[in-house]
Amino acid sequence: MKSSALKHIRTVFAVLVLLLLAFLFIDFRGILGDKAFGPILYLQFVPSFLKFVIAGVAASTGFIAVILLTLLTGRTYCSFLCPLGILQDGISRIGGLVKRRFRKYGYKKPWTALRYFILGITAGIMALGGVYVLTILDPYSTFGRFMTYFAQPVVLFINNILAAILGKFDIYTIYHVDIKPYELVAYIIPTAFLFLVGLLAFRYGRLYCNTVCPVGTLLGLLSKVSLFRIRFDDAKCTRCGRCAMSCKSSCIDFLNKTVDLSRCVNCFNCIDSCKENGMSYGLVRLKRESVSKEGTDPSRRGFIAGSLVLLAGGSQLIRAQGTTPTPTKDSTVKEDRLYPVSPPGSSGIATFTSRCTACTLCVNACPTNVLQPSVNEYGFAGIMQPRMDFHSGFCNYDCTRCTDVCPTGAIMPLVMEAKKLTQIGKAVFIKENCIVETEKTACGACSEHCPTKACHMVPFEGKLLIPEVKDEICIGCGACEYACPTRPYRAIFVDGNPIHEAAEKPEAEELKAVPTEFPF
Repeated sequence: MKSSALKHIRTVFAVLVLLLLAFLFIDFRGILGDKAFGPILYLQFVPSFLKFVIAGVAASTGFIAVILLTLLTGRTYCSFLCPLGILQDGISRIGGLVKRRFRKYGYKKPWTALRYFILGITAGIMALGGVYVLTILDPYSTFGRFMTYFAQPVVLFINNILAAILGKFDIYTIYHVDIKPYELVAYIIPTAFLFLVGLLAFRYGRLYCNTVCPVGTLLGLLSKVSLFRIRFDDAKCTRCGRCAMSCKSSCIDFLNKTVDLSRCVNCFNCIDSCKENGMSYGLVRLKRESVSKEGTDPSRRGFIAGSLVLLAGGSQLIRAQGTTPTPTKDSTVKEDRLYPVSPPGSSGIATFTSRCTACTLCVNACPTNVLQPSVNEYGFAGIMQPRMDFHSGFCNYDCTRCTDVCPTGAIMPLVMEAKKLTQIGKAVFIKENCIVETEKTACGACSEHCPTKACHMVPFEGKLLIPEVKDEICIGCGACEYACPTRPYRAIFVDGNPIHEAAEKPEAEELKAVPTEFPF
């Protein structure tokens, strides 16, 4: 096909995909609904691959579809399905508007050793059971972090401005939403990659995709044997060089009339720029290929074999209700937390950290803000992976959103009944911090907010009651820790279970006292 319409069709489709995936992360109202996440993320390569390896379900075979698409059409995934790749196209377009010379890419030799070294390191660490390098480099997860850390706060800021303006006219269709920043250290890697990806795209087009991204390198191997590809028409090509100057992958050697298929992302800029129709996209012409006497290229078989081996390897909550007393003294005993708390459905810390790519989709989906990016809680290899931070929120007893939206299988789906009996941690009471002990003041906030009544009040001194915890029915939701008024250390906190356990079902009479809403 020689029509420049290819470029325009690809551009429109890519923009729609980018907007849809961006909305998935900034949709703070939940307009799309949880059931939309699976179909929208089906063709995202790394989440689909990890979920297939973990769960082995047919619904997670999107990566196979991407492989087949690549073998048929080349790196079209990188062209209009990868959100980070599409974002780079937008940045490079801005670069061209700022200064004309940024549009003139020209042919450049590939960083072959570096790109295959990164791919080999990523595959090697995955083979050993680690996903840290993949967490950092996965294009979908990198894009997700950009949306969570930078785009969503901007959207919420604009939303709050509109809410304030409309509120003056008694219009409350748009409501105020609190903007809660994460820990400053958690911004280091997303900020570094924002500058890296942005700078490379601004100046060099798709250099990041063709040098750093392991998915791009892997699909580049497969695209070498794709049935459809960009090719020169020797009879019409005048070696004017316009195709090479417009190629954002810098993969067209117009002097030798060759295209480096491992770097070509099928943007079709070259076809659009060629005035002589000397370039086209279509089925490979076998007679033009360099083949062995047997009629096949052994190196291609090697590429395919190597690739297959590689693949085989609640509303915002802000304060306790007015009946909760305010301490007059600072608490003194530090919360001795032995383990962080991983989300329900993750089975345990080791399983979760080996599967999570830190895309932050669950962080955005969490209605109570309890899921926060980790800094050092999981160790260096788990940086940015979500953890339960019960100082920021609590795990809603009737919520399974994070288990519904996770694209990699790091958080597996849980039915509501199973979630209510999944013990992700146990509450630990520190009597020396409790204001009932230190100030002889009645409190009971922890017991009042405990959904299973694992935390309940027992007689203490005189008419005072003090908390006591039943480990067997505690699910580690953190409602008690979040409600506790003592600062800087809480009088009750949740210590994570390294491997999630099953809690006993609370007695019916215990559940009768549970409030219908979290009274903040």
